[in-house]
Amino acid sequence: MKLTLALIFIATVSFAQKFTPAEITRWKATASNVTIVRDNWGVAHIYGKTDADAVFGMVYTQCEDDFERVERNYLTATARMAEAEGENFIYHDLRMRLFIDTVKAISVYNKAPEWLRRLCDGFAGGANYYLHSHSEVKPKLIKRFQPWMPFLFSEGSIGGDIEKVSLNELKEFYGNTSVTPIERITGDGDEPEPRGSNGIAIAPSISASGNALLLINPHTSFYFRSETHMISDEGLNAYGAVTWGQFFIYQGFNEHCGWMHTSSQADVVDEYIESVVKKDKSLYYKYGNDLRPVQPENISIAYKNGNSISKKEFTVYRTHHGPIVALRDNKWISIKMMQEPLKALTQSYQRTKAKSLNEFKKTMELRTNSSNNTVYADDKGNIVYWHGDFMPIRDTQFNWNEPVDGSNPATEWKGLHELSEIISVVNPANGWIQNCNSTPFTVSGENSPQKKNYPQYMAPDAENARGLHAVRILKNQSGFTIDKLITTSRDPYLPGFEKIIPQLLIEYDGAANDSIKMKLSEPIQILRRWDFKWSENSVATTLAIYWAQRLRQTVATRIPSRLDQLSIIQFLQEKTSAQEKMVALNETMKELQHDFGTWKMAWGEVNRFQRLKGKIDSGFEDEQPSIAVPFTSSFWGSLAAFGSRKYPNTKKMYGNVGNSFIAIVEFGKRVQAKSIVTGGSSSDKSSKHFNDQSQMYCEGKFKDVLFYKEDVMKQVERSYRPGE
Repeated sequence: MKLTLALIFIATVSFAQKFTPAEITRWKATASNVTIVRDNWGVAHIYGKTDADAVFGMVYTQCEDDFERVERNYLTATARMAEAEGENFIYHDLRMRLFIDTVKAISVYNKAPEWLRRLCDGFAGGANYYLHSHSEVKPKLIKRFQPWMPFLFSEGSIGGDIEKVSLNELKEFYGNTSVTPIERITGDGDEPEPRGSNGIAIAPSISASGNALLLINPHTSFYFRSETHMISDEGLNAYGAVTWGQFFIYQGFNEHCGWMHTSSQADVVDEYIESVVKKDKSLYYKYGNDLRPVQPENISIAYKNGNSISKKEFTVYRTHHGPIVALRDNKWISIKMMQEPLKALTQSYQRTKAKSLNEFKKTMELRTNSSNNTVYADDKGNIVYWHGDFMPIRDTQFNWNEPVDGSNPATEWKGLHELSEIISVVNPANGWIQNCNSTPFTVSGENSPQKKNYPQYMAPDAENARGLHAVRILKNQSGFTIDKLITTSRDPYLPGFEKIIPQLLIEYDGAANDSIKMKLSEPIQILRRWDFKWSENSVATTLAIYWAQRLRQTVATRIPSRLDQLSIIQFLQEKTSAQEKMVALNETMKELQHDFGTWKMAWGEVNRFQRLKGKIDSGFEDEQPSIAVPFTSSFWGSLAAFGSRKYPNTKKMYGNVGNSFIAIVEFGKRVQAKSIVTGGSSSDKSSKHFNDQSQMYCEGKFKDVLFYKEDVMKQVERSYRPGE
């Protein structure tokens, strides 16, 4: 209990301390070593004498562009979301506290090497100097950033391993069921857009210039990352996507190499069934022939309660495997996952300075990519894929997809697989690599790794429609340029419909004539002529997507849990009746007719991009200007992903997830690249860079990346130092 109270004291006091004159003087001195150049797109190019100076300036510019998101990420990381937003986030914060807290982060910071502590000091200094020099900014809670904070948020993936813990189960085990669970609901019965990313590497053998190319295409919630360029006199020169509040380029490139991360389903998190018994009023769990004490811990979560702050107290439990996170079939379930914040932050930063494949591999040997795959290319012509790099060694007699017996010592992890043992492909003969959050056994077509050569737990990942699509469009291709790779990444074919639509047509043709069949004659003819390609003017695209979504919602309770994307599509094709398919199409027509006065709606008329406000939850309005978007959900195999849906107050569908930051890079004697982001570089609605890339984003047009200083200086919009 004393530790918990100390933690609360440290968190509350350290976040609220006022800045001292000595601190401000020190920050001004650091700022004098930093030059920020905003180019004609508002992209920040940060030049510092040292890496720590560049970090200082980079975090400062992130706060300039979107302080709300910077703070939000650290409210999450410090388990203070409930304190800021209310009791709906209590279990969100409890989950975070089960794995790391401020006391642990401070300890990790104190043990970190000096070079890394300097970077962390630069992070805190840049954020705090921004708050000092922008008194008009009112943080929700975090009025002081601390140098240990990055160890709470040490890699830049969307959610990371911790989000694999179910908040509903956590609440059922520890909580009061009257509190609303925080599990996100997309609304109106719509299914959430698949999260993840696309990565494609092209070898010199099939490029037009004889140089390697890399497609960097993360799929995230919009505005999840910023586009940034960091340069220092100590050899840092990295460009790419940065998750708000972090000080390293997460997906990007330097002069010599580039890296793209895709979400991995590799089994790196394991659940254990714990055999818990009560003895002498204490709890124990069985392990081999012994009884070990269950470790209790008191955790207090502060939450906003009207205009005041309340606290909810928990007693949580742990075994040597990890915290107890669920009760299933009256059995306690613990969970084990990677917890290496020092190594993770080291790997995240050091890869940005790698100058060769060997140097990049040295960062990979830290083995902290637990939720990420890596697609790599470099100026020597190498292209490489790694399916994660953190992989525990386990006994293959057990099914690691399910909880294993925690009382059996044979279920312990037996160290980590070496990087050389990880599923990978290096310079495949076909000349291309692709990964779209799918199986690693198709990353290079016939030159892919063989499933039989690896333990099953290394890659339970299923194939998906994007993976099928990527293999088809890359196979037997050559002459790739930056523009050709852009075009390839926007190929409009939707393989998810290539069997389900013909099945609808067969069943329609074989159905007896009735009133519904007669009503469907015209839309069926439109679908019969469809080439399964999205386009702005396509009525068939609208009919197909609305129909498939409605059919899926209709039979949702019959779809088995844990089905992968292709299996869900196959279920809709094979396990729904002709009547269900036709009724869903008829209801689709009614919906479109009701909303728009006609069911013959072109896809671009209903599928829209809109950015009205810079707030995190800004909403959408049909009456306000918006832009037609021709591409669609990655669920159906669209490589250019745009996850859109209707909202309670809208009739049109608006995107909020999918293609966010996109870059295509060519490595040679000089790096060449093009990029695009959703909206623009600023979250300030009054800025010209709030929406200046929106039309280009929707049309698939890209801007030139300004990587070399001589090019940056030709397009200077503003040059300044932090605090000016």
